[in-house]
Amino acid sequence: MPLNIDQLATFAAIVKAGSLGRAAIALNMTQPALSRAMKRLEHQLGVELFERHSKGIQLTEIGKAFLPYATSLQAEANQALEEIRALRGAAKGTVRVGAVASIASSILPQAIGNTLQASPGLRFDVVEGVWDLLAAGLAKHEIDIALGAETADTDEIVAIRDCCWTDTSRVVAAVGHPLARRPRLTLADTLEERWTIPPQGTGPHQHLERIFAGQGLGLPDIVVRTRSITVLKSLVVGSGFLSWMAEPMFEPERRAGLIAPLAIPGIDGGRTLMAFRRRRGSLPLPSHKFLDALRKLTSVQDRRAQPGL
Repeated sequence: MPLNIDQLATFAAIVKAGSLGRAAIALNMTQPALSRAMKRLEHQLGVELFERHSKGIQLTEIGKAFLPYATSLQAEANQALEEIRALRGAAKGTVRVGAVASIASSILPQAIGNTLQASPGLRFDVVEGVWDLLAAGLAKHEIDIALGAETADTDEIVAIRDCCWTDTSRVVAAVGHPLARRPRLTLADTLEERWTIPPQGTGPHQHLERIFAGQGLGLPDIVVRTRSITVLKSLVVGSGFLSWMAEPMFEPERRAGLIAPLAIPGIDGGRTLMAFRRRRGSLPLPSHKFLDALRKLTSVQDRRAQPGL
């Protein structure tokens, strides 16, 4: 007998709740009925998915291996139902997209607007965050598309290679920072300043490492590492910190006369940005519509950025 959506939903609810009692409440079922449902699933699969003990339940090794497949199957089934409802006119569909801060403050709003012009019935669930959190959300089916800096494909996530564009990152400081007034500034001049950037393993941190290594320098004095864009900007504006930001990310503060890029020659802060999806499974139709709008928008912007155009 094949698996059904209810079985997958029940399994996922038990994993999330960590106990049959809490899962039964979430599913509006009695605990005995839920226990019987899980026993039927385990009998059908011929394996035990959970270990029962006095303090609750936990996944067996087989259960851990089954979890990503069950999550993917459940998401695919829900996606199919949503698209059928959309085709019948009962629903219009939702684009679930995540983006790093520089994209969320620039390209993403324009792409959403252009998508809604062509498909006004769509809805958007948008997540902003650093790349490692977006990648995890993509793998867990919390979002369907992630927008970030170019990176290697993994077993779970792959780049959509025909949907890419570029931007530039700069060393930034408050407008009144002493380095902003220094002539013939070099990257070495920033080494003793206080810095704030996202933590190790994130795209901005790795980008900054490459920039300093390219000039034969170690990393500067990074005093504060944070994933919060608000904290980064506040430390730059209010506490004299330096930071490394993509231009779209600090453009509002530059227009307001609060943050300015430092004029440091010889730094190539360019990077390639891309859209990413899960390796397995199909992409929902609403996401395809969003990608079409994003491709058109970024191709026009990249042509404008080329010399002579």
